Amino acid sequence: LLLVDSYVSLTEVSEYAKGIPEETQQARLYPQLPPEGKPVFCFYPMSKRRNVGANWFELDFERRRELMYEHGSSGRKFAGRVVQLITGSTGLDDYEWGVTLFCERPDDVKDIVYTMRFDESSARYALFGDFYFGYVLDAAALLETIRV
Repeated sequence: LLLVDSYVSLTEVSEYAKGIPEETQQARLYPQLPPEGKPVFCFYPMSKRRNVGANWFELDFERRRELMYEHGSSGRKFAGRVVQLITGSTGLDDYEWGVTLFCERPDDVKDIVYTMRFDESSARYALFGDFYFGYVLDAAALLETIRV
């Protein structure tokens, strides 16, 4: 095996998620990975833009929170189909967050990414890195899958 890339981030509870139940906070801080029945994964790093006329950090907190609530509402439509893990990487890597999606099928990834890109927080303010896609398999299943 050859290491071709790496990414460093930490589990965290978003500043926009203050007041969520303790059980939800614990699940975000200490996720059980991979989630049961979700062998498909997609990882991508992202940041918020700092462009003239589209600078996320020039918006006041309440407006940012409204946009993130809209974004979260889109994501909640995929509850049960997609398990999402957001990790923080500000100061640790090139982007501010790492997003990992776990699903049952590849088209679940496509559907949620397609849907959420129309939210204003993504369409106007998001900056995405490369997307990495794969399947979670144990070693025996992997060997059986690639056996010639």
